[in-house]
This record gives sequence, C-alpha cells and structure tokens, in this order.
Amino acid sequence: MTRVRGADVVRMLLSWALTVLALGAAAWLLPGFWIDSWVPLVVAALATGVLGMLVRPLIVAAVATVGWVAVGLGALFGQAVVLQLALAIVPGAHFESFWTAVVASWVVALFGTILTWLLSAGTDETFATALIRTRPGRVADPHVRGAVFVQLDGVSFPVMEWALHSGTMPTLRRWVDDGTHTLREWTVQLPCTTPASQQAVLHGTSAGIPAFRWYDRELGRVLVANRPADAAIIETRASNGLGLLADDGVSISNIFTGDAAKASMTMSRLEVSRGSRRTRVVFARFLLRPDGLARSLSRTVAEVVRERFQARRQRRLAVHPRVCRSWTFAALRAMSNGLLRDVNTAVVAEEMMRGAKAIYVDYVDYDEIAHHAGSTRLESLAALGGLDQVLAVLEKVADRAPRGYDFVVLSDHGQSLGEPFAAKYGIGLAELCRELTQSQTTGIEDSIEGWGRVESMLEDLSGDDPSAANLPHAMSRRVERKMQVGAEGVTTELVVLGSGNLGLVYVPGPERLRVEDLELRWPRLIPGLVQQPGIGFVCVLAADGPLVIGASGRHHLATGIIDGDDPLLPYGEHAALMLHTATVRPEAPELYVNSSVEPSNLEVAAFEPLVGSHGGLGGWQDRGFLLGGTSMATGPEPIVGGEALHRLLVGYLQSLGHRTQLGGDPAAEPAVTPERSTR
Repeated sequence: MTRVRGADVVRMLLSWALTVLALGAAAWLLPGFWIDSWVPLVVAALATGVLGMLVRPLIVAAVATVGWVAVGLGALFGQAVVLQLALAIVPGAHFESFWTAVVASWVVALFGTILTWLLSAGTDETFATALIRTRPGRVADPHVRGAVFVQLDGVSFPVMEWALHSGTMPTLRRWVDDGTHTLREWTVQLPCTTPASQQAVLHGTSAGIPAFRWYDRELGRVLVANRPADAAIIETRASNGLGLLADDGVSISNIFTGDAAKASMTMSRLEVSRGSRRTRVVFARFLLRPDGLARSLSRTVAEVVRERFQARRQRRLAVHPRVCRSWTFAALRAMSNGLLRDVNTAVVAEEMMRGAKAIYVDYVDYDEIAHHAGSTRLESLAALGGLDQVLAVLEKVADRAPRGYDFVVLSDHGQSLGEPFAAKYGIGLAELCRELTQSQTTGIEDSIEGWGRVESMLEDLSGDDPSAANLPHAMSRRVERKMQVGAEGVTTELVVLGSGNLGLVYVPGPERLRVEDLELRWPRLIPGLVQQPGIGFVCVLAADGPLVIGASGRHHLATGIIDGDDPLLPYGEHAALMLHTATVRPEAPELYVNSSVEPSNLEVAAFEPLVGSHGGLGGWQDRGFLLGGTSMATGPEPIVGGEALHRLLVGYLQSLGHRTQLGGDPAAEPAVTPERSTR
C-alpha cells in the first residue's frame, strides 16, 4: 500500500485551491458558464478531481487502443468530459453547451498552469510529482540495482567538460563532486553517426553502417537508418540476441533495440510492432492531465518563439558561420525539445516504477539545435540545462522506484563547427562529381536526421490508424523520389550521399570498384576531388588495401607507407585505424570523401546544409563522453570505438548482477592496427 505523506496532502490541497481559482477565471471569462456563488466552484473543483481519477483512466485506455489521433482528441476533449460530468452533479453551476465546457477546460488548464508556475520554481517540479504518483511495481530481485543509460545526443567531451565547469548542469556536477560519477572520454569510430554508435554500443558492432544513409549493394537501393523499415533490416543483420538490453531491458526513443524485450519509439521495432500500446497509454495519461497538454503546448510555443528570436539575433549580429534556420526547423526543434522530451521522460519513469533492470534512452535536444545553430553557440549549450533538469526529475523517480538505480550518461558522438561545403565553395559534392565524370549522378545531401525522432513518436502512437501510419514516411519518400532520376531507361551511374562532413560516392551494382577501375572509367574524378578546396582526402580500396589520397600525398593504410605528404596528418593519430576499419568493410562506398579541417579552429565543411555536423574526421565530432560510476574510471584506457564501450557497459551490468541467464558474449571484431613507415 502506498504511504500518504504530509507533502502529498499539502500538494493535493494546493491543487484543489488552484482549480477553484481557475474555474472562477473561466466562469468570469465565458458567458456560457454560469455560477450562483463561489460555493459551487469549491464543490466542483473537488468533484472534478475525484471524477478525474475515476474517468480519466477509462479515457486513457480507450484512446490508447485506437491510436494517436484518438489520443489527440482525448487531449482536446477529455477534460471537458470530466468538467461536464462534475458540474452535472453540482447545483448552482452549469454550461450552456458541451463546447463551452471544452473552452472552459482549456481556460482552466491554462490558468492552472500559470498559477502553478507562479507558485513553484517551475513546472519541472510539478512534472516530477506527477511521475512519481505511479504505484511502484513489485520485482522478484529488489536487491539487484537497475541501470538507466541516458544518451545526450551529439555532446562532445570538451562541451561536457565546459558544461560541468560552467554550472550549466548542476545535477551532473553534484554527482561528480559527490564522487559517485567520473567523466572520461571515448573515441568514436568512423562514421561518427548515431546509427553506427548506437549499434556498436547496443549490439557490440558498428559493421554494416558506413554512414547515416548509404547505397546497399545487396538490396540495390539507399538505406536510411532513421526509416523504420530500414532500421529493422539493419538491426536484423547486426543482432545476435545478446545486446546490451537483452536482460529485462527497455529501449526508448532509439534507432535500435539492443535486443530489449520492450521498446518504445524505437525505429527498428516500429515496422514490426506498428506502434506500442504502452507508449500510447503513457502519452495519453500525460496529455489528458489538465496540466499536461497545457505544459506541452506552452513549451512548444515558447520553443518556437525562442528559436525565431535566436535565428534573427544570429543574422543581426552577423554570426559566422551560420545557416538558414527555417520555420520548419523551428517546429522540429519545438517537438524534440518540448513534447518528445516530456514523453521520453514519462516513459522512462514508467519503466523505472515498473522495476525494469536496464533502460536506454536517447535525448536529441542538444544535437538538433547544434546542427543549425552551431555546437558551441549559446542556444545549443542552453539545451544542456534542460537535459540536466530531466536527470534531476529521473533522480526523484529513482527514490520511489521498487529497485535502486544507477545512472550512466553518455554521448554517441560530438559535433564539429563549420560553414557548409556548398555555401563556402559554391558547389555541392554531387554537382562536383557530376562535372568531373559527366555521368548521370544522383545526389542526396539534404538533412533528414532530426525528423526521424519526431516520426518515430508519431508512428509508435499511430496504432492501427492507416492515415497516421503514413505520416512518418514522408521523408523516406523524398529519398526514394531522389533515386528516380532521368527519363525512362536512364541508369544512375553515381550515387553521392552526404553524411555530415563525410561524403560517400557509390557506383550502383553488386560489386565494389577499386581505384584502378575508377581511374580507368573516370580519370578526372579522384584528381579533381583532392584538388578541390575544402576536400581533405578521399579513401578508396586499392590492390594492397585501403588507400588515402590527398592533394600532395598518399597513405597506404594496410602497410602504413606514406608517399609525399600524409593527408591524414591534420586528423589525429587515430584517423588511420578508423579509416582502415571502415574502408575494408564490404558496405563501404567506392570513395569516402572527407572535408578539410582548419588547423587553427578545427572547423570542417559539411556536405549537408548544417553548421554543426558529424560523420567524418576533424574537430570534436569523434570525441564522445562517458559519465558513470567510479568503477568505470578504472576500465580499459583508452576507449576506442563503440564496440569497446559496449564491452565496458556489458561488464558493468554483469557487476550489478545482470545477464546471469544470457551466457557469454561473442568477442568483438578485432581491431586492425596498421604499421607505420614513411618514404
């Protein structure tokens, strides 16, 4: 039985008083809402609370069964139904019509939110209070501590260091100061993308993912990692059933499941499950609370206003580099930093109160803003403060959960700043390849990463609603239309894809071409690319293995032999190993094209229209962070690649008493360390 605390009684009385005031405001504003005195409002507020506890769960169950359209209708009209029922049994107060009740419910929610905000430190405290009201479940092994892995998408190690020192993230700083957590760096594999890193961390291998999107020779089409059908294919190829979340784990808002039995808003599971009823229940429960919809709506509107103000300020101050920040991006940012963040947190809290052993959730707030504003800009760094508040909320939930929880915070990659390649040099990578080869070239260089998160939420809420299920595929259809180039019978000769500052050039067909074949077919292609300002090197498969070609030198990765100037010198000592591992894999393109990096400020040039990018080499994009228990500080040093991070995290779970029934984990792919010599 749940113990009622004094604070709960005070909070209940305060909520009752606020509802009375909000109902009074609605009666004063709406001519179709009549009251005889304040007494009916006091009784109606009490009746609304009691009926809400009885009726709202029934509405939640009903709308969650149907899909996200029903959830939306429930959010709009559910509280109106509760108000209508309450006033029907209270003498001295009534509505002219049901539509007056609808408007009144919105007015009550709005005034209630404003009053709550004024009487508290902010709505996050109220949000946390609502989350811990869930009755804790019973677990068979309460002595086993659980683990919550929180991925802060796109946050580099240097940025996290700054955030801890600057006071931007007080919750994380407190953990570090208390000695429960230690910050360390890990080197991200190539490509530096969420799909490759998440697959490596969750499934133990980054093989099969050469970028965020790529031409798949087996299927004969482009695969996009944040398209549910494609994500399912990718995970099927990588999964061995022993992923990080295989032991009573939950995957939330990720690309892959980590072999978790339960997944919510996870792209690789959407095409199979056609939406999670559990997700819809949590979502509906959140939105059907009087303050839930108002919180989400107010935060969404505020985020749009904030984005438009910040975009205009960048233009006014002539901040450089910068990119166009459209209304479309403003809406996307509002969704990811408002509603999606709250839904993620609500689902995580639900699973913690259930007692799940391991939870992995991805928050994309910082990454989404940094792509368009810049990785070190003030608005991007401010997003970390909101994420710190999320961790504070989850910490409160952990105090009420049926088992103790450890928190592990990590990033999948960093970001590098720089003006986009096309804007800086007046030509896109696909257009450049087309000019150098005079071939039929398909270029896909628009940014579609951010839409995947919003689409995954919509798809998971869609249920069996066919019209809703079609919404998340809009961006995928754009990619498919791009592949349908030329007139009838015209064949694409080159497919050029942008993935941050890493470009991929494919020759469609079942076999991968080597440098000799490319030089014979298009003799101007490789020389033209490496002489183009803004391109640092290309990497291609040669007879003796991967070969890196720069403007004035070549680096043979298999032997370490360097002819002339080493094109990898500006990219760090790890660049040769990362490129070798990525290029020898069968899914690699004919050409990896990496932008140059400015030695003075580490800026790169993305082949997508982004000012903050990741995907290739250069800058802070391959400097991830791990903030976990002090036991992780004594692990293998350094952590190179997501596979090594996976092994570390698996060992950590085993130390907690997890994975006892899973058997051994297969050995990860051995690293290839090329010998070095020069001539």
